[in-house]
Amino acid sequence: MLATFLIEFGFLFYVLWRYKMTTMTRLAAVFLGCLGIFQLAEYMICGGLGLGRVEWVKLGYIAITFLPALGLHMTATVAKVSVRPLLFAAYGSAAAFALFFIGVGNAVSIQECAPNYAVFDMSRLATLIYGIFYYGWLLLTVGLGTYWARQKPAKAAVLRWMVAGYAVFIVPTTIANLVDPSTLGAIPSIMCGFAVLCAIILVWRVLPLAKVPVLRTIQGAPKKRA
Repeated sequence: MLATFLIEFGFLFYVLWRYKMTTMTRLAAVFLGCLGIFQLAEYMICGGLGLGRVEWVKLGYIAITFLPALGLHMTATVAKVSVRPLLFAAYGSAAAFALFFIGVGNAVSIQECAPNYAVFDMSRLATLIYGIFYYGWLLLTVGLGTYWARQKPAKAAVLRWMVAGYAVFIVPTTIANLVDPSTLGAIPSIMCGFAVLCAIILVWRVLPLAKVPVLRTIQGAPKKRA
């Protein structure tokens, strides 16, 4: 968890250092930050450091709750498609869940800290609604990304990498849950563990292919032409 946090925040600082501030850069930075915050919160939960256990759980859940909306926003930005009503609904539903986690004392808690993942506890109804919200936006983004890749050949490569970034944490998590249903309560932990692969794809494939303006190269700042 701590290693994953360091990797994701390392990517965050790299993106901020390397690229000029654009909509895509900001979205990628916030996306990486949310992933890292969840891993830090998960580490603090199991280590008993920092804030209380409940506060860390809530912080982690709030961080990952905005990931589907950010992913949809990035995919639409890459495709250069306006989907304002969808973005309003995605961010609005994420904000509603964030307020739920903040305002309800027992909205979510930690049930178990296993060596490789943490098991969280929510009411059955809240888990069902949250699952529909989360997987619904993820699958919609995958569907839209696939559709836009077919409709926009010039953007096809980067959009397919966006879809691949989603697949690398959705598919393994789903397989783990099917093989061992007892891991259903650990979906956020398992999914965000695999999401480090999504972070790698975002930084090393999506941003370069999306031709985000570069501010600095590995050798230093780009030389100005005479």
